[in-house]
Amino acid sequence: MAPGDNAPTNEPSSGTGGEPVVRFATSPDQYKHWNLTIDGNVARLAMSVAEDATLKPGYELKLNSYDLGVDIELYDAIQRLRFEHPEVGCVVLCSDHPQVFCAGANIRMLGMSTHDHKVNFCKFTNETRNGIEDATEFSKQKYICAINGTAAGGGYELALATDYIMLIDDGASTVSLPELPLLAVLPGTGGLTRLVDKRKVRHDRSDVFCTATEGMRGQRAADWNLIDEIVPRSKFDDAVTERANEFAAMSDRPKDAIGISFTALNVSDDGDKLVYDHLKIEVDRGSNVVNFLIKGPCDLPPKDGPGVVEQGVNFWPLAIARELDAAIVHLRLNESQVGTWVFRTEGDNEVLEAYDKLLEGHQDHWLVREITLYLKRTLKRIDVSARSLIALVEPGSCFTGTLLELVLIADRSFMLDGQIEGSNISAPSVRLTNMNFGPYPMCNGLTRLETRLLGEPEKISEAKAAVGRDLEALDAEDAGLVTFAPDDIDWDDEVRLAIEERASFSPDGLTGLEANLRFAGPETMETKIFGRLSAWQNWIFQRPNAAGPEGALKLYGTGQRSEFDKKRV
Repeated sequence: MAPGDNAPTNEPSSGTGGEPVVRFATSPDQYKHWNLTIDGNVARLAMSVAEDATLKPGYELKLNSYDLGVDIELYDAIQRLRFEHPEVGCVVLCSDHPQVFCAGANIRMLGMSTHDHKVNFCKFTNETRNGIEDATEFSKQKYICAINGTAAGGGYELALATDYIMLIDDGASTVSLPELPLLAVLPGTGGLTRLVDKRKVRHDRSDVFCTATEGMRGQRAADWNLIDEIVPRSKFDDAVTERANEFAAMSDRPKDAIGISFTALNVSDDGDKLVYDHLKIEVDRGSNVVNFLIKGPCDLPPKDGPGVVEQGVNFWPLAIARELDAAIVHLRLNESQVGTWVFRTEGDNEVLEAYDKLLEGHQDHWLVREITLYLKRTLKRIDVSARSLIALVEPGSCFTGTLLELVLIADRSFMLDGQIEGSNISAPSVRLTNMNFGPYPMCNGLTRLETRLLGEPEKISEAKAAVGRDLEALDAEDAGLVTFAPDDIDWDDEVRLAIEERASFSPDGLTGLEANLRFAGPETMETKIFGRLSAWQNWIFQRPNAAGPEGALKLYGTGQRSEFDKKRV
């Protein structure tokens, strides 16, 4: 069940490895760590972490430090602010702790967590912070961070995701990234990348900052562009309110619109099968496969934006975005040993194309824009999932436009050439729409089609000319849309061998291979965070200097000094 749902009893209960299932369902009336208030077109999202409300036992969330449970609530709040509060043009991210903004990720939690939990924790927090930046840039819902004390490590990384950082100038409040000197790891949520790429802090000054455990405060922090504004404590609240009102006034979000409520998703779970309204997932542990079946809409879409508002969470593109989002975060955290995801669809290409035309034609409507952005973020979440992705285009499929993106995401795709002997179901076809040419960019800033055809740019023009036409297997293969087009004689064997082969390879090697191959083209801040930073952090998290018995991560807070292996690798 996706973050943003409010019926945790309906949430998937399956999991592997004996670890407790991580649950993502929450709502503002269930928050333990955040206080969300709305005042006109300004929202205040204040961190107030309950020390004993941890995701797992064995640590306390002191000084507004956080674990994944804190971030699940943050993600839910960000989503609700976009969909339930179209009137909000500015969000103030702040703290209700009197001396601390946020002490970052809880160190004891990291020290006791399994490696895969640490990495998935960092991935989810990165996606959440990218969502803040996405809201600022595309939803015109600008985020201010009001730092009223210490912002250390992940706390400062959270601030870096906002558009404007304000710091109390009281001689004590600081910003810092002390992970390297204190823990022998790197900031895990984009801190290094945002420091030099987003805030454009000089790399020599960044080096000083990232090796100083005490951090920086006051005028020097402002001079080095670590923050945007320092304000005396006596004037801080008024200054934050003034800035928030200024930014909110510049937003194009409709101040009189009524939002839609993110009610609970319908989902049933029997351990190896999850069934949503439009999505069915079956876990085949013997074959190491998760089978996704996405059901296209049965009815034609409404005519315009007001019709979309009337349907609310039942509007098919929004419903499928929520269900896919729910499934992905659940599977990544709770089914880490099942390494291959296979995507199938069923439905009508004509109906799918009608929905895409509605999305394309009404981007000036706030809710249509938000739904398109949500689909973009959900597809990106699949892109960066450490799973082998296979798409199967079979008779009855509806890989059209938005759903065709799943074929373009896939590491390998198969499309049946012709009909299955003895069947009266027509040969499968795929259909491009204009939604394949811009609204859903990858982390590299290119569309999936552009990324796929980087070495054959002339085929992009040919693909645009084919928008709206049904392409059967050999034409789709020639256009570069699918990998293979076997006939019904070879279909079962080719698909089976591909899946069996995947299960025989090293999962670590596959993760590295897939992540390197999926993101051709230019490097962006996002690809650096998910590629360069995540890869190095993944490695460092396992090194003895950090995670060994005498490593800094294990000994932090004990008074003992780490003994580092001095070899440079």
